[in-house]
Amino acid sequence: SSLNPFFQAMESEISAAFDSGEPEDILSRAFKLTVTREDICTLQPLGWLNDRIMNFYMGLLVERSKKEGYPAVYAFNTFFYSKLSSTSHKGVKKWTKGVDIFEHDVILVPIHLRIHWTLLVVDLREKTIKYFDSLGQKGDHICKTVLKYLEEESREKRNIELTASEWTLHSMGTEEIPQQNNGNDCGVFVCKFADFISRDKPIIFTPEHMPYFRRKMVWEIIHQQLL
Repeated sequence: SSLNPFFQAMESEISAAFDSGEPEDILSRAFKLTVTREDICTLQPLGWLNDRIMNFYMGLLVERSKKEGYPAVYAFNTFFYSKLSSTSHKGVKKWTKGVDIFEHDVILVPIHLRIHWTLLVVDLREKTIKYFDSLGQKGDHICKTVLKYLEEESREKRNIELTASEWTLHSMGTEEIPQQNNGNDCGVFVCKFADFISRDKPIIFTPEHMPYFRRKMVWEIIHQQLL
């Protein structure tokens, strides 16, 4: 079919990103981030996604959300939550300088728990905070920490008191979202949870999609364009 040449070109480009050249070669640059071949290689089968790949992909999601028909998305970077949880609102106050996060529909908070990636999602339209973990662990305390942050941010930035009782906090159960079947795919799960949520789409992928998602992400990051 006429699509074949395109997919063949994509495949050879993805293979080249993994196999040719030096680890420090720069393959993509955007969102004040530089992605090297070494970073891209974390997208190889069973690789552990690093902060640069996670943050770059979140940048692509935010960029797409500026188009018509998408919810307005704000994404914190992967260092935000560890800083917030080890300090307080004061410690991260400057992270939103010049930004009103409350003007968005959805806030994405990718979370790095030592050796595991998870995702927290604030939906400002619904007043929900949901925690997505592809290993099924609960993150109720993480939801509470972020709600407290939102209360303080709202007070400080807009002089508006959030009513905590109006908010629903929920850790997604293993029957609600797909679960990883190995110890390596958590980062890809987080990126794809964020991808589907930032399009208001139901999360319908499975662990079987992971090898395909990894290759697709290589192309998307190199071309700075989501397929």
